[in-house]
Amino acid sequence: MEDLPAGLPDQDLRAGLARFGITGPVVYAPVGFGDYHWTVYDRWFTSVSDLTTKPLAGLRQAMETAASLGEQLPFVVAPVRADDGDTVVLLNDRYALSVFPYVTGKSGSFGDPVHAGVRELLAALHRCDPPAGCPVAAIDVPGRDTLTALLDEPGEWFSADAREVFVAHTGVVRAALTELDELALLLPDERVVTHGEPHAGNVIHTPQGLVLVDWDTVGLAPPERDLWLLDDERGFYSLRWAINDIAEFSEKLRAPHEQSRDAELTLHYFTETLRSL
Repeated sequence: MEDLPAGLPDQDLRAGLARFGITGPVVYAPVGFGDYHWTVYDRWFTSVSDLTTKPLAGLRQAMETAASLGEQLPFVVAPVRADDGDTVVLLNDRYALSVFPYVTGKSGSFGDPVHAGVRELLAALHRCDPPAGCPVAAIDVPGRDTLTALLDEPGEWFSADAREVFVAHTGVVRAALTELDELALLLPDERVVTHGEPHAGNVIHTPQGLVLVDWDTVGLAPPERDLWLLDDERGFYSLRWAINDIAEFSEKLRAPHEQSRDAELTLHYFTETLRSL
């Protein structure tokens, strides 16, 4: 995210870091899209999640799973534990903090070709024993009911441009939802540990090899949940990704929001995703 999070005083962030025994200069890192990040001494990389869009219980379950995976697999960049053993620390009633070792290397961006070596990492991940408490990745799209209702009655949107492009694509969204239901019937019964988002932006090339970051979407699912990003094939999970983004972005763009760089990017991604269906 390029904008700083609203409602997060600097002292709240520093108090949270202190629970990990971390002090020192904090530098904002405008990377990724969803969470907020800071670095400390190029030793720690912090991830702050907005609990209005990412429930605390699910976040804790994912971080505990990632911590356990980090004990099995060397390419998992896992969260560190606070002084009380927690992998997620509340900063206030809206934001929660996780801390990771800072990784020196080079990553790409979503949409870039994924390094061929990632397939080997995913094969090892899919073979591993699921940690206790590993979440089950959802099949249903959160917010689907709201999205379906918007197709019938879009109502008023804070972003008139977003409303216009959505109305122009209601037909293709309806068709995509029908296709998604048909593809869901063909999903295999196999369930393995999946990363959920192993795109180029979550792969870091280090001197020691490739590593995977951003484990908040970890969950039990068919291997296709990861592999479609490598093969770039249209299937259930590629289509679910697109529809999930449309549902999330439409919620943000309908609600009152500031005119900011992040809002511009949300509208851009919303428009591009609708056009790609």
